[in-house]
Amino acid sequence: MATQTSKNPESVHDFTVKDAKENDVDLSIFKGKVLLIVNVASKCGMTNSNYAEMNQLYEKYKDQGLEILAFPCNQFGEEEPGTNDQITDFVCTRFKSEFPIFDKIDVNGENASPLYRFLKLGKWGIFGDDIQWNFAKFLVNKDGQVVDRYYPTTSPLSLERDIKQLLEIS
Repeated sequence: MATQTSKNPESVHDFTVKDAKENDVDLSIFKGKVLLIVNVASKCGMTNSNYAEMNQLYEKYKDQGLEILAFPCNQFGEEEPGTNDQITDFVCTRFKSEFPIFDKIDVNGENASPLYRFLKLGKWGIFGDDIQWNFAKFLVNKDGQVVDRYYPTTSPLSLERDIKQLLEIS
């Protein structure tokens, strides 16, 4: 569950996180990619639509440089209660998702992942900087800078124009 970083991170690329198999993943491997970072849950009322739409975006733009990074979180209504293996099995079997699934994390509070603390800097939500619910979305440019934050109710497909701009696709 630990996420490490240098003392003063300047971009998302300065973080190392755990994947669903507990392996370290240095996010610098995503330099030059546009990232959509999402806190996900398997038992949320928004699960089906969000995963379906994220899969559509990923399929359409992965070859142009889009990566979707899914971070399971059980802080909202306990809607992500499973183990990493159960979560990965659910996402890959039910939704056929191919984007990376990471270790379950906290996004708010004292134990919030350092990555999420960084993502929330200057990107305010309705209730201050706290994530409001499952499927909050952060769009990150090729240099690892957060360019926008979207509410949980925002459809992933509605981000297509912003993604295309960052990917420099007409």
